Amino acid sequence: MGKQKQQVISRFFASKPKIPAASTPPSSNPSSSSPPPPKPVIPSPNVKTTVSFSPSKRKLLSSHLASTPKRLKPTLSPHTQNPVPPQSNPSLHQKFLQKLLEPPSPPLLESSIEPSESDHKKYTPLEQQVVDLKSKYPDVLLMVEVGYRFRFFGKDADIAAKVLGIYAHVDRNFLTASVPTFRLNVYVRRLVSAGYKVGVVKQTETAAIKAHGSNRVGPFGRGLSALYTKATLEAAEDVGGKEEGCGAESNYLVCVVEKALDFSGSVSNFGGANVRIGIVGVEISTGDVVYGEFDDGVMRSGLEAVVLSLAPAELLLGQPLSKQTEKLLMAYAGPASNVRLEHASGDCFKDGGALEDVMSLYEKTVEDNLADDVNQLAEGTEQRNSIQGVLTMPDLALQALALTIRHFKQFGFERILCCGASFRSLSSRVEMNLSANTLQQLEILRNNSDGSETGSLLGVMNHTLTTYGSRLLRHWVTHPLCDRNMITARLDAVSEIALSMGSYKGSQSIVEIEGGDFDATIMQPELSCLLSSVLTFLGRSPDIQRGITRIFHRTATPSEFIAVIQAILSAGKQLKRLHIDEEYEDYGCNKIGVAIVQSALLRRLILTASSSKVLGNAVKLLSTLNKEAADKGDFTDLIIISKDQFPEVARARKALQLAKEELDNLIGLYRKQFRNHKLEFTCVSGTTHLVELSIDAKVPSNWVKVSSTNKTVRYHPPEVLTALDQLRLANEELTIICRAAWGSFLMEFGEYYMDFQAAVQALATVDCLHSLAILSKNKNYVRPIFMEDNRPVQIQIHAGRHPVLETILQDNFVPNDTILHADREYCQIVTGPNMGGKSCYIRQVALIAMMAQVECWFLCTSRISHSVCLRCYLHKDGCFRQYPTREKYLSRRTK
Repeated sequence: MGKQKQQVISRFFASKPKIPAASTPPSSNPSSSSPPPPKPVIPSPNVKTTVSFSPSKRKLLSSHLASTPKRLKPTLSPHTQNPVPPQSNPSLHQKFLQKLLEPPSPPLLESSIEPSESDHKKYTPLEQQVVDLKSKYPDVLLMVEVGYRFRFFGKDADIAAKVLGIYAHVDRNFLTASVPTFRLNVYVRRLVSAGYKVGVVKQTETAAIKAHGSNRVGPFGRGLSALYTKATLEAAEDVGGKEEGCGAESNYLVCVVEKALDFSGSVSNFGGANVRIGIVGVEISTGDVVYGEFDDGVMRSGLEAVVLSLAPAELLLGQPLSKQTEKLLMAYAGPASNVRLEHASGDCFKDGGALEDVMSLYEKTVEDNLADDVNQLAEGTEQRNSIQGVLTMPDLALQALALTIRHFKQFGFERILCCGASFRSLSSRVEMNLSANTLQQLEILRNNSDGSETGSLLGVMNHTLTTYGSRLLRHWVTHPLCDRNMITARLDAVSEIALSMGSYKGSQSIVEIEGGDFDATIMQPELSCLLSSVLTFLGRSPDIQRGITRIFHRTATPSEFIAVIQAILSAGKQLKRLHIDEEYEDYGCNKIGVAIVQSALLRRLILTASSSKVLGNAVKLLSTLNKEAADKGDFTDLIIISKDQFPEVARARKALQLAKEELDNLIGLYRKQFRNHKLEFTCVSGTTHLVELSIDAKVPSNWVKVSSTNKTVRYHPPEVLTALDQLRLANEELTIICRAAWGSFLMEFGEYYMDFQAAVQALATVDCLHSLAILSKNKNYVRPIFMEDNRPVQIQIHAGRHPVLETILQDNFVPNDTILHADREYCQIVTGPNMGGKSCYIRQVALIAMMAQVECWFLCTSRISHSVCLRCYLHKDGCFRQYPTREKYLSRRTK
């Protein structure tokens, strides 16, 4: 039997085409001579069902159709083959079909359409608040606090349902979805990671304050309390500082502006391939600000190198931008990257408006600080010095800074750009800027196979124990030093740490002291052991670099504040055990010198991290807070009042104590009333101050019965209800005042921020040096030797190995020698068959030269002249070229 034919039956109640009256149904008789009429076009239904007929039924149907005379037939239902009755009301039938087959999508909150006066009556008070907030913040995904849940409305609910995997449904006028309040941190991070700008709307009044205020019958007041994006998440309130999936990742916001250049290199108003780019990158969670201005070609290689080096989480594009620049940035912020992109108009800064805008913010900050406290004169002087630095910034970089400040104003983070940021220029005389091609071809940050850090140079070199040390090491790898003295200082520190790792056994070392009439030996803690213990402790502690910045932003919680300051204090006390600041010790009548740490750089770093000023400020700040209350999140008992500090908190606590005493004194009144001297207030199931009496006791009619048993009844007298209401009001007022006092306490931390930031930066540098020392010790690396400036430019590598492949292949890698000399063999032509190792050898030489200028040892014996001499360029044809310095090049041209 052949394959059965199938007939497709459309969905029930599908729309039917109109058949002309002159048309006849198609005949199944193949012997018919007349051609069949054209079939009407039937739209494909959304849902289809397949039904098979047996051969007998199909034959019976064919014979029936052949024997029946041709006549006009009414329209048949495709499902039942029965005549369809005429439609009495086509419009009503169409509405029924739309409701049954294609239900309309739930109404979404249109942010661009303002509701009319008649629409206001249709909204509930909560919905009206949402409409007003959405019209004010059209580009923000709003989470509205309603009771114990955060709710999404309209299009925001549709987005949240897709991203968070939650259920969305229609409630009254809008589509809505909700999440519990205690999971705010998780859901905000998921939405922000998806590239959205999230705003949290919280209730601005509590139940007790609302009951005693003018808004008794209205809805709770609500307002936007926080905004979150990828660049500001770690510094934000409530959800920042958790380091869930972030850690050492970069959270830079990079603002890009440009001007077109003509063929002569001058600024032109017409679009062209060559442009001058101004860029500002801000890491708001650490206070790091990078700025620069440079000319770039049609390929935008300079801009690409900056973007790959900073790896920004957000891009702020100052319009207008050329097509080439926008294409590059849009490709970086593709769908797979989840990099958020925002546009901002820079037309207002054409005629010097950028400088005026920035100066107004700086001057306002200086005036506010000087008005708050006369003792902050030194801080105002530092801010004036930062103003002088801003005045020297290039024009386009200044425009980018002005756009960045405007962007951060909506988050409340613009203050750190005035008095808490560390500015550094992209073009530095002591650091190299690697091109994008170098970063990619040499696999410095990520490998070219799967784009991860594993298998890259950074992955091999990174043995840091803290997240802020890892961020600093990333900067070191992408910006090798060009100053020979700085390289030598870092190499000395790495050498001393590496030598202390294997020089002595145990946790203490013996220091020989020479001088005077006798020799003395002092037992001192071993350097590497102490550094390892301090860095391990800091690695288990919170990210103190982001922690102190969150304190500066006034977004840190009390428990986070104590953890961060306590970690800095503990690390400083441990480093004090090295006694670096005690250059001389008295033994009898003789002064003898003690040199535990030989490296000048390492001594300076340890002294900065363990300075008496930092440790004293840490002790002072911790003595003001109650650790037990901070762990519980209790703001009412958080601040320890001493002398004349926080008088408003003292008055609020006294008012709360009076309200408690007034409530407790009411029990005496009821003892006299019922002649029961043992009567006490009771608490049942969380309900306090209950008067428990026997079941036959007579009480006034205005007493409120709360609960009862077989023998007793519990009441709330009206006086107790009034006193409880006053107690709740006093408690909430105390909480509000204590939160305000906590905010002012965090504001005062700005006076110590620069000192703590310097200490944390010193600890990060020590972590990087310790990481390079571990790498050198574990891999048996040797220290590079840099020649004097008067020697010819040269590079000599004996038994060199590829640092990444050597880790993968272990002992199977074949070492290579490289000898280049400016006066002799100054270039090499590398040839050979495919897969013969040409590219590996070229990359090996380039990576070894880079590691030498990053202050790292490597697997070879090498000689390199002054640190700026070697610039490695990797070409597609596999050619390695060695270029001399600018000074050497000019000296050759003058000969």
